[in-house]
Formats: sequence, C-alpha cells, structure tokens
Amino acid sequence: MSSSQLKIRRIDYRNGDVYPAIDELLELLSPRGDVVSESGRQKTIDVFGKPLTPREVVQQICGDVRKEGLSAVIDYSLRIDKVHIAADAVRVPADELAEAHRTADGRLLETLRRIRENILCFQTAILQRDVTLDTGEGGFLRQRYLPLRRVGICVPGGSAAYPSSLLMTAVPAQAAGVQQLAVVAPPTPFGAFNHDLLATCHELGIEEVYRMGGAQAVAALAYGVEGIERVDKIVGPGNLFVALAKQHVYGEVDIDSIAGPSEVVVLADESTRPDFAAADLIAQAEHAPGASILVTTSPQLCDQIEKHLARQLAQLERGDLATESLEAFGALVLVADDAAANALVNHIAPEHLHIATADAFQRVQDCVHAGAIFVGPYTPVAVGDYVAGPSHVLPTGGTARFASGLSANDFLRTGSVIHYTAAELTSAADDLRRLADKEGLTAHRASVDIRLADEE
Repeated sequence: MSSSQLKIRRIDYRNGDVYPAIDELLELLSPRGDVVSESGRQKTIDVFGKPLTPREVVQQICGDVRKEGLSAVIDYSLRIDKVHIAADAVRVPADELAEAHRTADGRLLETLRRIRENILCFQTAILQRDVTLDTGEGGFLRQRYLPLRRVGICVPGGSAAYPSSLLMTAVPAQAAGVQQLAVVAPPTPFGAFNHDLLATCHELGIEEVYRMGGAQAVAALAYGVEGIERVDKIVGPGNLFVALAKQHVYGEVDIDSIAGPSEVVVLADESTRPDFAAADLIAQAEHAPGASILVTTSPQLCDQIEKHLARQLAQLERGDLATESLEAFGALVLVADDAAANALVNHIAPEHLHIATADAFQRVQDCVHAGAIFVGPYTPVAVGDYVAGPSHVLPTGGTARFASGLSANDFLRTGSVIHYTAAELTSAADDLRRLADKEGLTAHRASVDIRLADEE
C-alpha cells in the first residue's frame, strides 16, 4: 500500500475552537449512529424479512426471549449465528472446561496467572471498604459495601477470541467478592467453542459458561430462562446490538455502560515518534470499527505519520480492516497550540488517551476527560488492554465526561446503617418535628413523639 492509497481525513482547527467535523464523527460512533456493516444489514433482512434498525432488532429479540425463554434464544442462535444448540447443550459441561484447561498451552496459562495477579492486586487495592462514624453519644452512622450476588459477563466472539475481556471483567468482580459469575459467548469458533476462552474460564474458577451471544444472550441474563437464573448486573463488551440490548434491559438489571466502538486519541508534538504514533492509531483501528484520532500542533508530524500508517498497514494481517476503520473513523487533527489541543481532547472525552508529548505528565493534569490515560512513549494502549491491572472496559462515545471505567467497586452495593440512642433522638427531635410539620407528614412526627413521650 502506498500513502496515496490511504485516505484518512485531515482536519485543521488552527483558526477556531468549533469542532463540527469531530462532532459529526463522534455522533456516528455513538449508539445512535447505528454503525453496522453491510453484511450486518443484510443479515437483518435475512433474519427478520425487512430492514429493521438495530434498535428495532433488539426490541424484537428481547421481547421474544422474555416471552418464550430459552426456545427463543436457541431460535435466534440458529437464525443469526447459523448454529443449532440443543437446550441441554447451551451450558458448557464442566468436563469440557476442564479438558480445555488440561490441553491448553502451558505458557498461556502462566500468562493468564500473571495477568490475573496484576488485575487482582490493583482492583483489591482500590476496593471501597466500610466507613463508620461514631456520633458521640453511643450511636453510629455506617456506610457499608456488599458484593453483588450474581453477575453476567458478555464475551465477544465474532472475529477474534478475547480471553482478555474475560480477565478484565471477571477478576474485578472476584476482587469485590462476587460469588456467582455467568459467562455468555456466541456459539462460534472464537466464542464459546474456543478452547483458549474455555481454559481461561476454568483457570478463573468460572463454572457457568453458556453458548449464546448477541442481544438474545443479554436478554437471557436479564430475564432468566430455563436453566439460567437471572443476574443482578451485566458487564462486558460487544457490538452495537449487545450495547443496545444492555440499554434495553437496564432497570431490570444493572449494566456497566452502553458502549460504542473502541476509540483512541493520540496527543502528540514534535517530540513524538511518528512510527510509534502510527502503530497506536492502527492498533485501535483494527477493532474494525475503531476510531483513531491524532491531535497535534505539528503539520510535519501529520505528514510523517501518514507515511508510516501506509507502511505498517501493508505488513499487518488485519491491515485491510484497519484501513477501512482509519478511512471511516480516523482523523489527523491540527490545532493552534497546546491549550487548544487540551481543549479538544476534553471535548472528545475519549475512551483511551495516549499522551506522547514532551510534557506528558503535565498534560495529564490538563486532560481531565478520558476513560484511561497512557503516558509516555513506552505505554501503548495495549498495556492497558492486556496486562496492567485497571479494567479495559471503559466509557466510549464522549461519556468519559461523566462515566468511569469498570472496576471492582462497580460490583459492590452500598447502603447506610444508622443507629441512634434515646438521647440522640431527643437531641434531634425538634429539628425532625419542624421539618415533618413543614412537609405535612404528621406520621413522621408521631413516630418520634411516641418514642420520646416517656423521656420527656
């Protein structure tokens, strides 16, 4: 591939701070953008007989699973994944999990153990713990944290196998103390028929693994079907249909987020190595779809990176897919100065931010909206994706303005415990009565008065 064959968009914002082209791209990548491949659109027509929108597809599937249970899940697995799974074969047998583990590459298992330890160490360190405040007269106020009882984990399995996604969701849940984990993965060679994935489940002590994917799997976890108890929370990445299904069932269960395509912003200057930056942009683009955006003050760097993109893409197995993503969702953006660069990063609020500038540590303080920040030339996003310890399940589509990455704390329920003595209730009684009277809630006042009648 020559550089002339790669048509990545260039955006010049050196004369202003309005971002129409970036906003258009971000809208396309949001769950509202309905980013579906042509083959995906054709499959919708084949399955449903008409060109439904992704949201309509999800509503249909979730409604059918809620009404018909496991039979609907099996039916959609056949119609969408082209795999017939008998009702008694939806759950992966324990001996199959054990056999996958027994025959797994020993070096892979060693890697899994090291990464699990990294994740467990970090997630345990940040785990919230009970806080108790003594009131001074024998009473106390307590905020306590309890693990969720049962969690469902979605693992993708369309174009590649993802043991890393299992590690980055299951281990934080285990750090929080969740006892029941139910894993769903599509019935594909990269999903629940993948020996590496099954070996990872066994290594982590996960006994419930189900051969189902897509919106039908999300619905099964949320509502419960024959042989699968409903969960309290659903986490894990997936395509647009999985994201919309999680949004659809929210309220029945909790969810981690409504995630869109993966994204990275590389913040660069004249000190940035163009070959490193090009590799970072391609790494995100190979998710296909994946958004890769460079923000810099250097026109020369843009030229250099574009040349390196073409060279590296030509050498990669998934180069064609990455090229499609770069052309559809990539951008090389020029800004006037460092302040403008920081402002644009905060406006985008990316899932991943790689700061590759000479003053990278200072920029961490200036860039406040990002799911995860990777600092310096030797911290590619892949470090966070695979080995570091913080979960790689992160907010996308600009939601890093208000949302956070998945952590062990997301698997805790928090609630308060309050204990007052008679003396403390007496001390607070006048304030309590006054507010109850103002609000007209006489029974509230009476519940205090009856207790203090003898005292007073």
